[in-house]
Parts: sequence; structure tokens; C-alpha cells
Amino acid sequence: MGPPEVAWFSALCDDDYEYLGVPDPGLASSWDHCRAITVAAESHGYDSILLPSGYTLGIDSVAFAAAVATQTRRINLLLAVRMGEMVLPQLARQLATVDQISGGRLVLNVISSDVPGQSLSGPDRYRRTLESMAGLRTLMEGRHLQTAGRFVQLDLDPPAVTATSGRCPPFYFGGLSDEAKECAAAGADVYLMWPDVPAAVATVVSDMTDRARRWGRTLRFGWRSHVIVRETEAEARDAARRLVSRLEATAGADIRSRSLDAASAGVARQAQLRAEADSDGYVSRHLWTGVGRARSGAGAAIVGDPDQVLATLQELTMAGVESFILSGYPHLAECDLFARHVLARMEHGPLDVVVRPVGSTDG
Repeated sequence: MGPPEVAWFSALCDDDYEYLGVPDPGLASSWDHCRAITVAAESHGYDSILLPSGYTLGIDSVAFAAAVATQTRRINLLLAVRMGEMVLPQLARQLATVDQISGGRLVLNVISSDVPGQSLSGPDRYRRTLESMAGLRTLMEGRHLQTAGRFVQLDLDPPAVTATSGRCPPFYFGGLSDEAKECAAAGADVYLMWPDVPAAVATVVSDMTDRARRWGRTLRFGWRSHVIVRETEAEARDAARRLVSRLEATAGADIRSRSLDAASAGVARQAQLRAEADSDGYVSRHLWTGVGRARSGAGAAIVGDPDQVLATLQELTMAGVESFILSGYPHLAECDLFARHVLARMEHGPLDVVVRPVGSTDG
């Protein structure tokens, strides 16, 4: 296993604050603000930047990726794509175009959420996602697609524009339900986990490795969390307390409820961690669950001094994590702090993913 990938996060979905739950017009999702985060991440040496996707909040991730690809030269663009929201052939053409604009720096974070205004059962939603991943991979690689799935029924040649390398970009994918795990095992290349204690991470890695093996595939593993690093542990904990010092419970609940994944198994596990935490929100010495009070999705932060944060990342690496996708509040400021205090001391690099064919969707 080589050095881990270290990615940062650009707040396309209005998820940037000085005080959690207190909107700040200067930190709202916009081209200028999110571009500044992305350019800073590249200048600091991060390997990738996550470009999240939402429906009700923020700016469009695909349009942003196309534009910011012309403003960057090295950093990989980890673009979140909500499967099922767009007609698959058009999505393949859009993504292949972005890949060409970026010079082959596109990586895909597959999201299996409901289409706005519609609702599918978990099994159906993940089947649609798996069929879409298989079709997208075929079209982006310039191959004829002939499929008669439950949700994807197409017989057509690929668009004229295909992925720069001739191979579809890797799929990053996460989810804790049984259906989500099987979808990841069958079709993803990197399985993403939200924050948890190392023992639980190791258990998930073992489980997903076994599931992928049954599909004749292999997976690599990523960790998506927040981070708060300061020169001393006391200063880091003070920064965590300050972050939630103006948060009202009703405001936090409203923020969490807006997400289309608010009822997912992963979100439920983040809530369970908050319930298991101590009175200050720590489920372990350096894993603080306070972020989840005002955020759906990844709801915990690694908190500590540079040595402690680095040691926590190393412990997670030993548990099987090969890609860290981090963020902090405000995102631009914490991007700089983590880079100076921790990233500069790490050996890291883009994740070299061997893309495996998507598993069969028969049955």
C-alpha cells in the first residue's frame, strides 16, 4: 500500500461557516468562494478536491468542475454525481467533456440519492445506481452500450467525446445499508466511509473486502471527515467549542433535515456516535461529533495538535484507509492550517486506482 491520498473539500452546497448554523454571506456557495478554496488546495499541495452536489442548496457541481478545471493544473477534481438525475448518455458526454477540459484529472463520487420530487425504495435506488455506473463506464470508455436493466434500457453508440485516458474515471462511493454495501462491492472502485472509531473502520474494511471478492473485484478505502488542528490540543478543543458556540438546536435540526440523505443508514450511524459521545461531544479523545449537530453526512472531526492529528490519520491508515477527504470551518482557513501543520509532514499522493469492471446486475 502506497502513501495515502489527501483531499480537501470545496463548499459548493452552502456548507461553510465561522460559527456552525449561523449563515455568513461571505461564506455562501458562489463561484468566487468555491474557486478560492479549490485554488488554495492546489497551491498547498492537496492531491484532490471534493466538489459536492446538492439540489436545494449551492451551485451546480458539474458546471463548477468544468470552469475550475481551467483555473487549476494539477489537483484532481473529485466530482459528486447524483445517479438518476440526468439522462445517462448526456451525463456521459458532460463528464467526458469535463475530463478533457481538466486533462484527465476527473474522479467521480457517485451519490445514490432520490431524484428530487421522487422516492424509490432502497433496493430499487441502489439497483438504479449500479445500472447507471455500468452504463456510464461503458459510454465514457467509448464502447457500445446495450443493456436492458430495470432502470437503464439503452442500445446506442457512445458519444464522440470519451474519457481522456480511454478509461472511465474511478468511482468513489459510500453507504452503510446492506444495499449500499452490495452496490459498492459490485460497482465502485473506492469505498468511502464517514467518521467512526478505528475498530469500526477496520470491521467495515474487512466486510467490504469480502463482499467485493464475491463479485470478483477489489476495493480501496477512503475516509471523509472534518479536521480541527491547532498548535496545542487545548487550542484545538477551544476552536471546536467556538465553532458550535452560537448553534441553536432548532437551526441544527433544520440544516440536517434539508439533505436528501437525511434518513440514510450512514446518517443514523453519525447520530449514534453523537449519542455515545461524552458531554463535550468526543466519542474518543480526538474524534469530536459536534459537527454533526448542524450537518447531515460526515458529522465528526479529528481534533488535536499536529502530532495527534497525524497519529490519528496513521492509525486509520493501519485500519485500511488509503484516501482522506477532509474539510474544516471555515474551509479556506482550515485548509491552510491543516496544510501547514500536518500535510507538510505527510508522504501522500493521488490514489492509483485499478478500475475494475462493474459487477453483473442480472437477477
